[in-house]
Amino acid sequence: MYIGEFARLAGTTPKAIRLYEQLGLLPEPRRRGKYRVYRAEDLEWVAFIREAQQLGCKLSELVPLLAGLTRLAEFPWQAVEQLVAGKLAQIETEMARLQGQHQVLSQCAALLAQHPCRYGAPVQREPEARVQQESAERAHKVA
Repeated sequence: MYIGEFARLAGTTPKAIRLYEQLGLLPEPRRRGKYRVYRAEDLEWVAFIREAQQLGCKLSELVPLLAGLTRLAEFPWQAVEQLVAGKLAQIETEMARLQGQHQVLSQCAALLAQHPCRYGAPVQREPEARVQQESAERAHKVA
């Protein structure tokens, strides 16, 4: 199948397929003239790449795993396990950072809720402005 149909079946774009090839993430496709011709088995490579991306892996992290592979039988499962373990560690670190940030923001929100100016204390006006307001209020009462 040609790149357009292949990309559609893989749920991606021809541009992404070309990028995967350029990075060495996909085996070199056969050619029919100037056209790339893909096999149904190649869809498994793209499915793996897209799943890894959805799990937070960058393409640059996948290059050492997939570069130069031409068959799934050569797949480096131990390296994938190491990548997954590294991603889990990154997520745990980020979760701890976010929990700390959440705690600080919660404390800040509690302090703001107790602050006497929470709803806006009356603004102290300048004496000149106060005199003008009082005279306006008196004029309004007289009318």
